[in-house]
Amino acid sequence: MISGTKVILREKKLANAWDDYAWGRDPELAALDAAPVLADSFADFLLDYADEVNSPYLASRRFAIHTLDGKHIGNCSFYNISEHRGEAELGIMIGNRDYWNRGYGTDIITTLVNYIFSETRLNRIYLKTLASNSRAQKCFQKCGFVPCGYLAQDGYSFLLMEIRRKKWPVQ
Repeated sequence: MISGTKVILREKKLANAWDDYAWGRDPELAALDAAPVLADSFADFLLDYADEVNSPYLASRRFAIHTLDGKHIGNCSFYNISEHRGEAELGIMIGNRDYWNRGYGTDIITTLVNYIFSETRLNRIYLKTLASNSRAQKCFQKCGFVPCGYLAQDGYSFLLMEIRRKKWPVQ
C-alpha cells in the first residue's frame, strides 16, 4: 500500500475486476488510452484478469487507485521496467469521471513517482500521451515531466514525456 494525500495505491485484486471491465468498455476512456473498446464478455475478461492478478509480471507493477475512503477510481502502473537501462514507463487511468479535474491525477502521479524513485534504482520514468490530450499533459508537467519527443504509432500521435531522478522532487 502506497499512500498519497488524496489516494492510496494498492496491488490489484480480483475485487477490482468489475470496475476495470466497465472502464474498458467505455468508448471515451478507450479513446483517451488509444485502445480498442473491450468486446469480451465479463466471464472471459474475468478469466484473464484472474491470471493477471495471480501471476504478476516481473517487468511491471500494477496498482488500483483508491480514494482515502476506499473507493476504486482507476489504475496506475509502471511497466517495461529495465534495470539495465534504469528506466520504466508510467501509465495512469482515472476511470471514475467524478474524480477528474480535482487534483487526483497530480496526487497519483506524484505518489507513484516518489515510490519508484525511493524504492527502486530506476533513474528515468517516461510515458506517452496522446498529442491531443492537453489535460493529461498539463498534469504531467505539473508533476515535473518534460516533453522529450513525439511518436506516431498505429495511427495515433503521441507526445513522449520523461522525468529523471536528479530532477525529483519538483520544487
